[in-house]
Amino acid sequence: MLLDVEEIKEYLPQRYPFLLVDRIVEMDLGKSIVGYKNVTVNEPFFVGHFPGQPIMPGVLIIEALAQVAGVLGFKSQEKKPKDGYLYYFVGADEVRLRRPVVPGDQLTLKATIITNRRGIYRFSAEASVGDELVGTMKILCAERKVDVE
Repeated sequence: MLLDVEEIKEYLPQRYPFLLVDRIVEMDLGKSIVGYKNVTVNEPFFVGHFPGQPIMPGVLIIEALAQVAGVLGFKSQEKKPKDGYLYYFVGADEVRLRRPVVPGDQLTLKATIITNRRGIYRFSAEASVGDELVGTMKILCAERKVDVE
């Protein structure tokens, strides 16, 4: 394990219930990252999505991949939110979701940097459960300097 959830919180501004990364297990700075999200029946979104047939919303799978990509961006630049930097999710292209994610699944989240130009990152990202591909996409994130309170 490279980063546990407490260390991840140093690199992401999100907090429960919106922090969707539990662990980082691989990272090649400036290149790629692999993390996990343990999907439990206690996730707040399962209350309404869907009663009796709980499925993790696809937009949250996209968000989980964007969060893993954000950790890679922050770690690669040695910047943190507390230093006044954020990575904004600004887009997703070529999104394909292939399989539902349900309670008990461990979602593997992978992101690879395609380009980084003037703080605009483009990532190739994929999510899987075991050997089954859940989804693939290209993600855009923008690094921005913000006021720290």
